Amino acid sequence: MPPIRILIINPNSTSSMTYALKPLIDSLEYTNTQYTYYTAPSGPPSINNTADIHASTAACLADLGAFDPHGGTILRSEHAAHDGYLVACYSRHGLVTALRAMTTAPVVGIFEASVAAALQLLDLEYERQQFGIVSTGAAWEVLLGNAVGLLLGTLGGGEGTYGRCAGVETTGLDATELHSVEQGEVKRRVQEAVGRLMEKGTVKVVLLGCAGMAGMEGWVREVVGERVRVVDGVKAGVGALQGLIRGSF
Repeated sequence: MPPIRILIINPNSTSSMTYALKPLIDSLEYTNTQYTYYTAPSGPPSINNTADIHASTAACLADLGAFDPHGGTILRSEHAAHDGYLVACYSRHGLVTALRAMTTAPVVGIFEASVAAALQLLDLEYERQQFGIVSTGAAWEVLLGNAVGLLLGTLGGGEGTYGRCAGVETTGLDATELHSVEQGEVKRRVQEAVGRLMEKGTVKVVLLGCAGMAGMEGWVREVVGERVRVVDGVKAGVGALQGLIRGSF
């Protein structure tokens, strides 16, 4: 069997964030796999709001896509020879939908993959078991809350509309600041956000709501203990792609 080829896409323009994903993904030790890493050539250095999502989608598509003489847009040849694509931005990112229209290979977003993993980890016989998300800036409290509602088909249902999701708590730092700010301060903010999240419901799974939080599971574990699962979206996304590709789905 030829190697599985996966393109890891960081849709912001900060290459150091892309490089930080490599040791995390290598630690998963999936065999017979080749990973290629891509950073947006322009656009926002950190994706912090809806405008940044749109700008980063446009920047990536302008570079990844090419005009199809038969109509529409296709992936450029140098990007088309992959068996799967991971969009490493924790959001309802437009690039996921756009790439799915350009390739028959699986395209996975880390937000969607982490929520899918959380649902597999919850005991659905117990109505009150929930997952929660810890993320970066305050804007994500609404954006990710709405994204969960749209993903699970529960948006607009009034109080308790997110059902399995207890909510979103944030650190007040953007993705680049997670690594540029003194790490003791980052740890304090992450752990305080996790503490607030745990007070919102019967949280049994905590999702790391930013690709820049790779490697911070230990900080979360210090707050939640061993009986609560911690899901990194990048790990969940790579695992989802591996399953989809190897299963020929």
